[in-house]
Amino acid sequence: MTERLDGPRAPRGGGDAARGSSPGPDDAAGSPAGPREESPSPADAGTTAGTAATGTTGDAAETTGAGADGDVHPALADVTPATSADPAERMAPAVEPEIATAGPAAPGVVRGPSRLGPSPTLAILFLLPGVVLLGAMVIYPIIYSIFRSLYDSTGDTFVGLENYGAIFSDSGTLTTIRNNLIWVVVAPAMVTVIGLIFAVLTERIRWATAFKLIVFMPMAVSLMASGVIFRLVYEQAPDRGVANAVITSVQGVFGSHNGFPDARPRENDQAPVAAQQGTVVTKQPAQPGKAVLIPLVGVKPADLATASAAKAAPQAGPGELAGTVWVDFTQGGGGRLNEVDATEKALEGLTVEAVQNGEVKATATTGADGTFRLSGLSAGDYVVRLPQSNFEAAFGGVSWLGPTLITPAIIGAFIWVWAGFSMVLIAAGLSAIPRDALEAARIDGATEWQVFRKITVPLLSPVLLVVFVTMIINTLKVFDLVFVIAPGSVQPQANVIALEMWRVAFGGGNNQGLGSALAIFLLILVLPFMIINIRRFRRDNQ
Repeated sequence: MTERLDGPRAPRGGGDAARGSSPGPDDAAGSPAGPREESPSPADAGTTAGTAATGTTGDAAETTGAGADGDVHPALADVTPATSADPAERMAPAVEPEIATAGPAAPGVVRGPSRLGPSPTLAILFLLPGVVLLGAMVIYPIIYSIFRSLYDSTGDTFVGLENYGAIFSDSGTLTTIRNNLIWVVVAPAMVTVIGLIFAVLTERIRWATAFKLIVFMPMAVSLMASGVIFRLVYEQAPDRGVANAVITSVQGVFGSHNGFPDARPRENDQAPVAAQQGTVVTKQPAQPGKAVLIPLVGVKPADLATASAAKAAPQAGPGELAGTVWVDFTQGGGGRLNEVDATEKALEGLTVEAVQNGEVKATATTGADGTFRLSGLSAGDYVVRLPQSNFEAAFGGVSWLGPTLITPAIIGAFIWVWAGFSMVLIAAGLSAIPRDALEAARIDGATEWQVFRKITVPLLSPVLLVVFVTMIINTLKVFDLVFVIAPGSVQPQANVIALEMWRVAFGGGNNQGLGSALAIFLLILVLPFMIINIRRFRRDNQ
């Protein structure tokens, strides 16, 4: 610092001494060393400076910060451009300083395009196990099944497309195709609709998480276990089957039935009553004011376990018919025929009618002691009748596992398993719907049903289509539920293609040619829906 302020002032002329006093860009950039000129001695520098100073004009000195004698203060020497005495030199364009760089690239190094990820060899090594498994478990079975479907059951005789023709000519196989058609039409639509309803409702309740957990829980159970559960649910006996237990309980709330299907009159001439077209009628006409006895037999002791003792017919008043309905049988023997004994049981809850000229004039119900009283009758002859409803068996539940309802019952089990899956997917799509569109519709006066039908459902259509197509694939492949729920006697009526393929090839038929043809037929049915799903997934990813 001291040397710069107090040392000799460098001239601002265009001489080599002035330019050579400070290193150029090449020097700063580390240019190769070479012979350099010696710095002038202080005496020579002073002489040179004086000579250069006399050639500087006043305007240049004033512009560059030079003093009165044309000298430049040493502190401004680095920032003030040198002024040449030659006008031509002053008019020359200034030379821009060179920019320091890292230097030229090393010779012999060629930079190619960079590559991301592992090398192709490493990628092939990682893909090889998956490719081997895919070929062994998917590709090879498909190719072999196509080849095997062209041969007979022994595998020795080439039959061409005969096995495929048998699929559409056998009545049992046609039943399986019909059942699969029912499955494809009903099950996916029901699963999608129920999942949509559940997904919408869960947004409006506080305990949505608990509800989703309960609905989704069947997905944690295998289809085999679900089949066992619903096999017990669909048992016809109300004391074992949950479905019929609920139905009979509801039926008992709205009306009771105390029928005695085994009760009948004695078949002899002494019996006062006789069976007639499912009913029991008196043999002789009865007049008001007289007692009527209706003895029956054939009732099981289990049905009389809670029955009370019968009483003799009460005295009938004017315009009345009174009587008793009881079991005319004394355990252990004894007793009097067509008379009420002390140990004989009454039949409670039976309907009794007074019929005149084919018309019912009065109706009554037997009490706990078996007695009844028909009042409001005019004079004349009447036939006392027990209608057929008294002898019908009590409702024992729906035959879920019968040939008529077996397919709807299994579809119900399928919906129970997959409704949670559908609900979760649709709820995820529902959460992605912009709320602004829904709120704007409500502000415009749309009802909740209009918002749901015209905004929510259209925006959810991609998700609904994915769920629907996925359920179609699952219904075409259904096997476990049908195999476990359907009893052996009705399995032909509940059969589906996947179960028929197993039954023909491995379940006793031992016809692997026809079984392979069924497998390829099922693959052809599934492929279009798989392609639809794959294309939609790719479109969504793009």
